[in-house]
Amino acid sequence: MEIYVVKSGDTLYGIARRYGVTVDALAQANQLQNPSLLSVGQALLIPRGDASYTVQRGDTLYGIARRYGVSLACLIAANPQIQNPNRIFPGQRVRVPMGGCERGEILVNGYISNATNASLEAQLPYLSFLSPFSYRTDSAGNLTKEYGFNEELAANYGVARLMTVTNLRAGGGFSGEIAHAIFREDAAQQRFLENVEAKLSEGGYYGLNLDFEYVFPYDREAYNSLLARLSERLHRLGYLLVTALAPKISDSQQGLLYTAHDYAAHGRYADYSVLMTYEWGYTYGPAMAVAPVNKVRQVLDYAVRVMPSGKILLGVPNYGYDWTLPFQQGSAARALTNTGAVTLAGQARAAIQFDPTAQSPFFRYYDSAGRQHEVWFEDARSLRAKYALVDEYDLAGVSFWNLNSLFRTNFLLLESMYTVEKLA
Repeated sequence: MEIYVVKSGDTLYGIARRYGVTVDALAQANQLQNPSLLSVGQALLIPRGDASYTVQRGDTLYGIARRYGVSLACLIAANPQIQNPNRIFPGQRVRVPMGGCERGEILVNGYISNATNASLEAQLPYLSFLSPFSYRTDSAGNLTKEYGFNEELAANYGVARLMTVTNLRAGGGFSGEIAHAIFREDAAQQRFLENVEAKLSEGGYYGLNLDFEYVFPYDREAYNSLLARLSERLHRLGYLLVTALAPKISDSQQGLLYTAHDYAAHGRYADYSVLMTYEWGYTYGPAMAVAPVNKVRQVLDYAVRVMPSGKILLGVPNYGYDWTLPFQQGSAARALTNTGAVTLAGQARAAIQFDPTAQSPFFRYYDSAGRQHEVWFEDARSLRAKYALVDEYDLAGVSFWNLNSLFRTNFLLLESMYTVEKLA
């Protein structure tokens, strides 16, 4: 699907006319809160269907592909009736896939903790798995449900629900102490396993999504032992085991987030693992891209060496941050939706820039108090760069954190590149 970057003097009407689409279609596809407010550098996804072209004398498929801005490989794949791509004839009809070429079938997971039914239903057609966030375990192995939206809507769209279990404290924050108790105390682990099995059955879930974070480094092997036990029990009962992993670039990487997450062991015991390839730019850190592609590549380069690529779900953020400059240790960035970031740029009359290394958009503006801000977020360009990695590294698919807000452009782009596998 084509992406247009707004230039000075552009209007939505002029862009729509140039591409032969309606203003309403363009505004809806890009979820424009104020269609009359465009920012220089803003990326717009052009919602276009297939075109039909009649071959003229002297035409080549390469020339036709260049004329319409699609790849030659894409054009050839869309026209299997042309037996020899080097020989086309005047009068032949050629299908031009203006939406782009699908690269195959992938799995798509989405975490969600709070959303309206309307927002959830708008996203379910594009998901394989829905992972409500979450059931939290305590040190005794008890499970407490922490969300209240209607997750059963997923069944109407062929989406398999995964029961997400975390080691979150009741007041928030991941707890190494809770994880340690589940790993090391026999009674707590047995109660944990029994409760997981009971909730999976009662809730009609497709499998377990285990998200244990901030695990103590010395609990690495104990965590692996729990995975082995979970894998055997869940598979015997016909459930999937999915795990969430911090974004590592080597097995020896140190730190509370990383050491106990053993990629090779998760690749051995889990059916799929979500690589949480986001939060380089985070709430309490300096301003930078949330998921810079160059950093994501480093994680994938390591991951595919030690675990099956077909078990990896690439983590994709559905949000951005607004930092006040200059950065001061202990200060907190404000979270933004991707559509909210674009609206803010328009209101502040800020030009959106695009970092070619991170493959991410950003802009700077001044608030009413004269303080400078820097905003990083996701747009059609940054998402397209991430989705291309799924094909390049032969991954199972992607996983979104999180789907509490609808970003329609994201799913239209994803649908133009891949077919979403449905399991339920």
